[in-house]
Amino acid sequence: MPERKLYTSPMSQFNTITDIQALKRNRERARSDSLFLQHAAKEETLERAQSVNKLFKSTAIVAAFPKIWADCEDSTIVIDEKEALPLPVGKYDLVIHSLGLHWSNDTVGQLIQCRRALEPDGLLLAVTLGGQTLHELRSCLAQAESTLTGGLSPRVIPMAEVRDLGGLLQRAGLALPVADTVPIKAIYKDMWHLMRDLRGMGETNVMNARLRNITRSTVINLAAKLYMENYPAKQGGITATFELVVLTGWAPSENQQKPLRPGSALSRLSDALGTNEKSLSD
Repeated sequence: MPERKLYTSPMSQFNTITDIQALKRNRERARSDSLFLQHAAKEETLERAQSVNKLFKSTAIVAAFPKIWADCEDSTIVIDEKEALPLPVGKYDLVIHSLGLHWSNDTVGQLIQCRRALEPDGLLLAVTLGGQTLHELRSCLAQAESTLTGGLSPRVIPMAEVRDLGGLLQRAGLALPVADTVPIKAIYKDMWHLMRDLRGMGETNVMNARLRNITRSTVINLAAKLYMENYPAKQGGITATFELVVLTGWAPSENQQKPLRPGSALSRLSDALGTNEKSLSD
């Protein structure tokens, strides 16, 4: 008999960080009055698309909350509930991925799917949460838990720094990659107010490795005390940081601008600046 081969799904080749079903439940319970980050991501991407000297005729939007994008009537809106996005190949000249990549179990795979959905010289605009997001909350919870229990539990999804996210665009095969940040500061009465708002955003902990039992009240109370002491807002309450990282990349095309070869400049920078050029010693 011929040898039988087992088929292994690509998703089983790496550990999945996010519990997709729990994420879906959280989003279903989200409140419209807490989705200010989703609206900020929408405004940022649309503003950048309008600033590009190009008329976009076919747009796809990958969104966590499709209702926010309901006024974009001529666009194809896709929910990012699954790792495989239902985007046809080469159909769009603009793809927007709005504030869902940080929960993806395969970020590069999602970017590759978006790139494949673009026609040559099509634009991808993706917004995700960056590494500075909720650094105050993470710090206080970690300090409180390590002090009282001697250990740490996974509570906040790992979020990449902007320099790493820029590299992901290149890995996905996108040309002219750019990654920049949009910091947002929010003021809350206390840590409990912040945590209620995170539930309203659908952004609470859905990591597969999360604790399934209730966190001890002593840990939460100490974390809230540390938060108020270390990150007070001038007008009262506490400060919370959210970092939006905007990723921009283009589907490769022969007509695109390309970076010049090193050493091909026709004039020196020192001449343009009116300074004397000095050679560095070996």
